Amino acid sequence: MFGDGAYRLQPIYVEDLAALAVVEGKNQTDRIINAIGPETFTYRKLVEVVGDAIGKKCRMVKVSPGFGYVAGKVIGWLVRDTFITREEIKGLMDGLLWVDSPPTGTTRLTDWMRANANLLGRHYASELARRRDRLSPYLSA
Repeated sequence: MFGDGAYRLQPIYVEDLAALAVVEGKNQTDRIINAIGPETFTYRKLVEVVGDAIGKKCRMVKVSPGFGYVAGKVIGWLVRDTFITREEIKGLMDGLLWVDSPPTGTTRLTDWMRANANLLGRHYASELARRRDRLSPYLSA
């Protein structure tokens, strides 16, 4: 975990995001929309919630952003993927994944995780593979 994990984020369910995109795509005015779900987590709490959903206790280790980036590069090299970028770490820690506005999504991540706990963490979905082949279903790499 980069630093203390106190930075906030508001994940949105992909189908809520798609529905929002369709509605806003029909809109004739230019608007800025914060695509956020109805729950706010600290990064630390999100890791705990995911662990609870799958029945696993997660050990969290605080690391500096620089060390975390290097570790991410090594993991990325091992799985032949881009695991995390410096920009993603900075944005996360700078609070760019949290806004003080009403949610645009309605699906609670905690509800979705409970309903799909048997699927969570079963397969690795490669970021690079998704970019190269957008037609095949997301299967483990």
